[in-house]
Amino acid sequence: MDKNNIIGFVLIAALLIGFSWWSQPSEEQQRAQFVQDSIATVKKEQAEKAAKLAAAKKQAEAKEKIQSDSTALFYSALNGKAEQVVLKNKKVELTLNTKGGTVEKAVIKGYVGHNINVKDGSKDAKDVTLFDAKDQSLKFMLAAKEANIITSDLYFTPSNVTDSTVVMTAEAGAGKSITLTYRLGKDYMLHMSLQANGMAGLFAPGYNAMDIDWQDKCRQQERGFTFENRYATLTYHETEGGTDYLNETKEKIDEPIDETTDWVAFKNQFFSAVMIAKNDFQKGALMTSIPQQKGSNYLKQYQAKMKTFFDPTGKTPSEFEFYYGPNDFRLLQSVEKESTFGKDLEMQRLVYLGWPLFRIINRWFTLYVFDWLSKLFPMGIVLILITLLLKVITYPMVKKSYMSSAKMRVLKPKLDAATKQYDKPEDQMQKQQAMMAEYAKYGVSPLSGCLPMLIQMPIWIAMFNFVPNAIQLRGQSFLWINDLSTFDPIIEWGTNIWLIGDHLSLTCVLFCGAQILYSWFTMQQQKDQMVGQQAEQMKMMSWMMYLMPLMFFFMFNDYSAGLNFYYFVSLFFSAAIMYTLRKTTNEEKLLAILEARYQENKNNPKKMSGLAARMQAMQEYQQREQEKIRKQREELERKKSQLGK
Repeated sequence: MDKNNIIGFVLIAALLIGFSWWSQPSEEQQRAQFVQDSIATVKKEQAEKAAKLAAAKKQAEAKEKIQSDSTALFYSALNGKAEQVVLKNKKVELTLNTKGGTVEKAVIKGYVGHNINVKDGSKDAKDVTLFDAKDQSLKFMLAAKEANIITSDLYFTPSNVTDSTVVMTAEAGAGKSITLTYRLGKDYMLHMSLQANGMAGLFAPGYNAMDIDWQDKCRQQERGFTFENRYATLTYHETEGGTDYLNETKEKIDEPIDETTDWVAFKNQFFSAVMIAKNDFQKGALMTSIPQQKGSNYLKQYQAKMKTFFDPTGKTPSEFEFYYGPNDFRLLQSVEKESTFGKDLEMQRLVYLGWPLFRIINRWFTLYVFDWLSKLFPMGIVLILITLLLKVITYPMVKKSYMSSAKMRVLKPKLDAATKQYDKPEDQMQKQQAMMAEYAKYGVSPLSGCLPMLIQMPIWIAMFNFVPNAIQLRGQSFLWINDLSTFDPIIEWGTNIWLIGDHLSLTCVLFCGAQILYSWFTMQQQKDQMVGQQAEQMKMMSWMMYLMPLMFFFMFNDYSAGLNFYYFVSLFFSAAIMYTLRKTTNEEKLLAILEARYQENKNNPKKMSGLAARMQAMQEYQQREQEKIRKQREELERKKSQLGK
């Protein structure tokens, strides 16, 4: 680039800069432009706002049109006065409201109501109110072409009213109506049908399902909030069989159900509201269970959003059945027979009896014994008698377990002599083998003392599931216990203490105290039969056994007095049986019998049978293997020595 080019570019730049400076607006012009831009911005914002308002107005007009269509369709049904209609028998009293046409209050007769705000657990009502209008709502929703028909918005006119029947009709004009027909059975079952009349043209072709929204705030009915809340669950039964429920401790919102269902139950510990559909609830139902706070007087917030069959032509009604009643196993079995749907509803599954093994024990043993004894004795005596019966049944196993321990105890001196040369830590395997060899000589099986005790564990666990679900214990007093179905406080305080709660249950204290004494008794017995390292391990085990009752206290302080009382009585009888066996067993005679068996096995090894023979064979096999390993090592050392030379 030469000198002339550079001068040219400079002149052009100067010209452009000068022109830009000369042509820029003055301050007055800039101020005017700013005002003009601001006005344009405001106008733009106003235009956008106007557009939004116009859209909202259009939507409101569309909504108003639908409402006007709905009002025109249900002019007489959207206005009216809410009235109550009562259906009742000796078991329940159901109050229906003409606004919505559904049950707004359910009272279960014959079961005492509890004043849960009174510390002494006094009763304040002769009946149980399962729910009322502020707790529960049920609405059926139909999607018509031009309007959504929601039954909770309609006023129904009652007719054919008796103590057990009522027909609710919502007029839609021009011969169109929705009819709800109710019939109360002899106890807890309410039959209902929903039918549309003359409304086929209002729905789209192929429309055949309606929506249901059922909500309930589950009331706390018992004093023990934590204990009752553990058994309050939203439960449902799948059409193909099988009952399931939402987790009782976690918040579940709109949990989808992937199977068709027969019924849905809003359940607390002892009472349930159940809705049954003749044509099933379709797949994809959404279930909600939200635990409530202690002190709110409610356990859970339940909601079920479902779809089921609907015939717009009105030829086939949608049929439902409702159960408002107690969770009584036998009662649920009999009430189910009143259903007109011809289904195996398995409603007795509302009474939880435990996992399959424990359920079998409770279903085919505990229930029958409990039913028989409860007809003759008070509930506290029934628990004692059941405990006694179970102890009689398991006595042969307990005695076998005790005798096995007694045999090992009388053989302890011989075990000490046979294992005294194995004191080093690396000799523990040989020591164990020597002990097993001694047991085999005398025909004693160490495992025979454990197996019978393990067999008894399912009974304990089965009763753990049975007693809290036995409604027969509800409101029943015994000795100092006001109510066997809830805790029995000897002292209460206002604040909640971590792990303990706000009370101290006497039956829980007795149960844990009995557990400590029984553990001490068992430890003393087992300590007499331990050898070497086993005795050292037993010291650690004894501390664990003593800590277990403390853990039980924190677990069971809020549990029902009936369950704690059963465990207390069971431990008492167990200790009494063990003490009696200890006093009636002649250990010298037992040792003489073992010595005679030892001589018999020694003179004729073929007579050894069972576990003793297997143990001896195992020991001989181990000795042969050890001898083989020893020879291999010696051969290896010999070869190494030769290679070294």
